[in-house]
Amino acid sequence: MRSPRARVPVQFRERTDLLDFLLEVSTVMAETLDLDELLGSVAKIVRRVIPYDLFAILLFNEKRRDLRIRYAVGHREDVVRNLSIGLGEGIVGAAAETREPVLVVDTTTDPRYLQTSDVVRCELSVPMIARRRLVGVIDVQSARTGAYSDYDRALLRLIGGRVGAAIDNAQLYRRAERQYRTIRALSRISHEFSSILDLDELLGKVASSVRNLIDYSAFSILLVDAERKFLRHRFSLRYDERVSIDHIPMGKGITGAAAVGREIVRVHDTASDPRYIATDSGIRSELAVPLMVHDVVIGVMNLESERIGFFTEEHARTMSLLAPSVAIATENARLYQEIGERERLMQADLRAAFDLQTVLLPQEAPEVQGLDIAIGLRPAREISGDLYDFYAHADSQMQIAFGDSSGKGAAAALFGAMVNGLMGTLAPRRRRPAALMKALNDALVSRKVEGRYLTLLLLLWDPRSLSFTMANAGGSPPMILRDGEIVDLRVEGVPLGLLPDREYEEIAFEARPGDLVTLFSDGVSDHESETHEDYGTGRLGQILQRHCALSPAELVKEIFADLDRFNAARFDDQTLIVMRVTG
Repeated sequence: MRSPRARVPVQFRERTDLLDFLLEVSTVMAETLDLDELLGSVAKIVRRVIPYDLFAILLFNEKRRDLRIRYAVGHREDVVRNLSIGLGEGIVGAAAETREPVLVVDTTTDPRYLQTSDVVRCELSVPMIARRRLVGVIDVQSARTGAYSDYDRALLRLIGGRVGAAIDNAQLYRRAERQYRTIRALSRISHEFSSILDLDELLGKVASSVRNLIDYSAFSILLVDAERKFLRHRFSLRYDERVSIDHIPMGKGITGAAAVGREIVRVHDTASDPRYIATDSGIRSELAVPLMVHDVVIGVMNLESERIGFFTEEHARTMSLLAPSVAIATENARLYQEIGERERLMQADLRAAFDLQTVLLPQEAPEVQGLDIAIGLRPAREISGDLYDFYAHADSQMQIAFGDSSGKGAAAALFGAMVNGLMGTLAPRRRRPAALMKALNDALVSRKVEGRYLTLLLLLWDPRSLSFTMANAGGSPPMILRDGEIVDLRVEGVPLGLLPDREYEEIAFEARPGDLVTLFSDGVSDHESETHEDYGTGRLGQILQRHCALSPAELVKEIFADLDRFNAARFDDQTLIVMRVTG
């Protein structure tokens, strides 16, 4: 230890010398906002004018109401690490409590002296005040009795006033910098949360992100089950290992209190809080943060620690800033999960509907005298709104129905199924296409479904006369190929289910052996390329002309292949019936 006799206290001879020194102190204090650098500079400045054997700057903690060493020279390491001084305790505590310097010329005669060293005989403690708030205490100690005088006390008080303001500024800067880093981290974390839609992955990410901010012992997220009125544990972690915890009734426990009270609950000591529900041994403090979306509590984020009083007000502020992002991301992930489950159930329903539709719609053409028939159906979705059927009569005549419900998917398929049922009932009693068309229109108008209608082409085939009798309700007329040339045939009419009391015309077409008759839905002719060009009836006609020697079944495959070459993506149901007149 350096002998105090080797140093002599500075006595400023002129007032201007003192002012110059104090100006130098203020300048040095203003040069940095780094607290460690600042306190080191204070120790050097004080040594220049007031010799010491032990030096300490103790900072006051308003929450703990105590002073702890923040910078020291000469003190033992265990003293620096463990010493806590309350207001009024010891010479340092007396200076802090009275906010006045305390000089003890002989510590052996003062009962307030806290013996941290056997050699100390004189102590001077000066409080540091800034913004009328106690910042801390500068404490110098000497091994020589009477080492410090009233002059030293006055001088250290002047230094302390300037140092207190500088430390306060450095603390404010450090707090602001820490808050800025926290806010920047929270912004980055919130952005990461918003991109995760898997709930388990999201909650795991939340747990790890919060751990980087607050070193908790246990972490849980509980979601509100409004129907059953309890908090359901959705994710729980203890020492980085997943654990299973019971659900908690609303209003019960610290988490229940946060959910009902809609505000953060911070518990200093769980042993003294009757609300605490023991789920893990050793937990001594807890922080419960409600998660709210649009002013509705959807859950609680809960942090626990094995240390008493671990969670601070700053922790609570940090979690209050993070909670809205966690709540929104959790709600989005939960909704995404629900939508996924609904979609899974919908897909199951659609598969069941598809299985049913395969029963309702013939997958293979029936044996028809005088015709070789092939069918092709490719739904845009699981099920198709296109419909077709065959109705045989006793004299070998065959009714062929080919239509398209408005829209796509399940609604169009259900509407088509209803029409199929009606045709199955009406066709045996109304052989003529125009009569059947009128009866169907009247039935659909009487069962009006908003926004739903049907285009339909009806053909009556007579193998004895090799003739088709046709009626059309807004559908595409058949494409007929004879001797390599397209036969122009006009068959028109209003779609079914739109207007009441409609009459439909019939036309007759005399066929010849070898004629190729193709029925196609608008999903074929209106099929779009990537450049929004329609496939069109012209290209369909060219395919038929080019491959007219193929069988109807082979022609169906060729047309579908050409549609895929045009554009593999399907936007509408594609249905084909290809018939060749055999005689």
